[in-house]
Amino acid sequence: METISHTRTLGRTGIEVSALGFGCWAIGGEWQDPDGQPLGWGTVDDEESVRAVRRALDLGVTFFDTADTYGAGHSERVLGRALGKRRADVVLATKWGNIFDEETRTLTGSDDSPAYARRALTASLRRLDTDYVDLYQLHLSDADPDKAAELRETCEEFVSEGLIRSYAWSTDDPARAAVFAEGAHCAAVQHRLNILQDAPEMLALCEELGLASINRSPLAMGLLTGKRAAGQALEAGDIRSTPPAWLPGFSQGAGADPEWVQRVDALKDILTSGGRTLAQGALAWIWARSPRTVPIPGFRTVAQAEQNAGALAHGPLAAAQLAEIDGILGR
Repeated sequence: METISHTRTLGRTGIEVSALGFGCWAIGGEWQDPDGQPLGWGTVDDEESVRAVRRALDLGVTFFDTADTYGAGHSERVLGRALGKRRADVVLATKWGNIFDEETRTLTGSDDSPAYARRALTASLRRLDTDYVDLYQLHLSDADPDKAAELRETCEEFVSEGLIRSYAWSTDDPARAAVFAEGAHCAAVQHRLNILQDAPEMLALCEELGLASINRSPLAMGLLTGKRAAGQALEAGDIRSTPPAWLPGFSQGAGADPEWVQRVDALKDILTSGGRTLAQGALAWIWARSPRTVPIPGFRTVAQAEQNAGALAHGPLAAAQLAEIDGILGR
């Protein structure tokens, strides 16, 4: 079994994080788009969320990623409460760019202006109950690159004021990520990466420019946990029950896509080798894929937190296993 360093450096910043982060979208609870379509993962128990965050901390997870819009501010509030006096022990990442109404828990639009970035940061600091954010991320994946260059300079101002330590762009476009990377304190790019959805160009960019690769959807929105049978309906209020265009692998009202489930089944033996759970194997693939990766699986319960954190003990897959997986997936 290959060993893994339990820590990674966040790009060029020297900030050290656990090799596994926790994504805090799900613990934001239910929220919606202007048409009333769900943007959360269904109902959530805040007390369980708090316990799960604290359990993750006890198990060595020091990196938590949220966004102001998750649960329309709720995820930040819950995370801030869960961290409490242990704030200094963690690297805290949040995002901005979306506008939302906290009262109705509704996403109402977006704003890519520098003035809004400052207002959003001020509000995030208040909800997180902290006076600085370690990694501040632009949450508008398709923002205009010229506008983004302006926002990069705004982030440099935030760094000089001590409000943030570093920044990143959450985007799947390497050309956009490169725009932010021109800034001295740009630490990372957050992008989609999982065994079913590789991102070779983005990983190459991270390698070339010395950025951390923060990986959202590392478990393919739950498909890589093995708990989603094809055609199994999801609860109302779960984004996967009425998936938007950018969310592949699920069908309107029909649960997981049978073809995606078949692909997961074909990989099961490799991923569960060495006593791993399926989810732990999916995380092990990401670590083997690049030493710059920091996957951020979501969680809603203490049990999920324990399973995700347990992946650290197993480390990455072997190179031969990576090659075997590419063969099975025809890559």
